[in-house]
Amino acid sequence: MTQKILILINDAPYGTEKAYNALRLAMQLGKDHADTEVRVFLMADAANCALVNQNTPNGYYNIERMLKAVLAKGGEVKICGGCAEARGLKSTPLIEGTEISTMADLTQWVVDSDKVITF
Repeated sequence: MTQKILILINDAPYGTEKAYNALRLAMQLGKDHADTEVRVFLMADAANCALVNQNTPNGYYNIERMLKAVLAKGGEVKICGGCAEARGLKSTPLIEGTEISTMADLTQWVVDSDKVITF
């Protein structure tokens, strides 16, 4: 039976390591458990994780690359629409494959998931 795991991220992409650790988990799930449905929902300042053209120093993690890796393994990534709008991101280019979403979609994911993990 396919397991569905929802990872909620609330913190900005940089400044704390919450987004980094959440995406490390999502990437490892995609690698080690290909039959698991990995879903990532970006809320609050985590909406900024989906911005394109992130430029980090060599040797420093890059949230854009990590999100692309999750998507490449079949993971889904949605962004809270209200959170994105509050941060001026509604008309900003976002990582291809990510999707502006709603609380109704998040609610459905929560109800439909076997596990919900928050960062």
